[in-house]
Amino acid sequence: MLRVLLAGGGTAGHVNPALAIAEVIKANRPDAEFAFAGNPEKLEAKLVPQAGYKFYPIQVEGFQRRISAENIKRNIHAVKCLMKTGKTSKAIIRDFKPDLVIGTGGYVAGPIVRTAAKMGIKTAIHEQNAYPGVTNKLLSKYADAVMLTVEEAKKYLDPKIKYTVTGLPVRSGFSKITKEQARRELGFPQDAVVILSTGGSLGAGAINSTVLDLIAWYKQSGTKVCHIHSYGGNGRETEFEKCLKNKGVDFENDPTLIVKEYINNMPTCMAAADLVISRCGANALTELEAMGRGSILVPSPIVAGNHQYHNGMVLQKAGAAIVIEQKDLTSEWLINTVKSLLSDRERLRSLSEKAAGLYIADTNDRIFGALRPLIGNK
Repeated sequence: MLRVLLAGGGTAGHVNPALAIAEVIKANRPDAEFAFAGNPEKLEAKLVPQAGYKFYPIQVEGFQRRISAENIKRNIHAVKCLMKTGKTSKAIIRDFKPDLVIGTGGYVAGPIVRTAAKMGIKTAIHEQNAYPGVTNKLLSKYADAVMLTVEEAKKYLDPKIKYTVTGLPVRSGFSKITKEQARRELGFPQDAVVILSTGGSLGAGAINSTVLDLIAWYKQSGTKVCHIHSYGGNGRETEFEKCLKNKGVDFENDPTLIVKEYINNMPTCMAAADLVISRCGANALTELEAMGRGSILVPSPIVAGNHQYHNGMVLQKAGAAIVIEQKDLTSEWLINTVKSLLSDRERLRSLSEKAAGLYIADTNDRIFGALRPLIGNK
């Protein structure tokens, strides 16, 4: 029996790839048994048990670089956690007895993968972003296999490292529904232009405020567009729906508008769209590529290493997206950009075609191919 321990977390961007890699291994080795190590106070503590896997808690906190009384307190707590991680990592590994340990990023992956390597256990890491996180930068120097979502990440790693570009697994619903089917399901005309905008589950204030004006512009100018917008928790707090009504937009009785806090049927909504306005998380961009959808991308400015900007620029350089930094994003810019794309359908189609060209369709095979030498006959 093959036993695999995965470690990663803090955000869905680290947890979901770990869950996807487990599914890849399981599809090839049905006898495999899995466990996950993660922070008991982070998202993985919820998502991993929901997926039916054993969860080992290990608390690891990042250090705050900006000096303040609150951050000094947090850094003291981080030091206390760090002093316990070696012992806790050994206890987890000795209890589960893995044949292979895989890290998918986030601070929690560091001590688990590092300890496993010191104990002579085969290790691998997967980096989702074009600009690698600090944990994976450190782990890449002694992991037995390094998997990257995009080639661009390599230039930030040690040039001596052997790596495999695998792409990033996407949720099973993506690429399985046609534009025609999606539009029928949503009640949109087949010949309409459909735009999807989202700032993720938490929402993004900059996207919400500019999309608010974009939707109002449709109605004031008579521009015929079907629009789906997810405003997230941020929009709930800033009363996005109320603001839309204050601008004279009766979205509840408008068949061309779908406005909600969270989109539960994202594969359907993205399949229906001609253009997507989004942040630049690795999962979101891989979904755009899988669907072959052009996009306007607004990188979050508050993520580690500005990695969303680097992610987005991979698509822009390939002609698959238009990247606008949040500091430069205005309602006027967004309206003019959308207006330009509506009048130049060939460019809109080109963005989508270039996005589809970036998609790595055999990601699952590449991942298992990178791990197979580490698994051997176990």
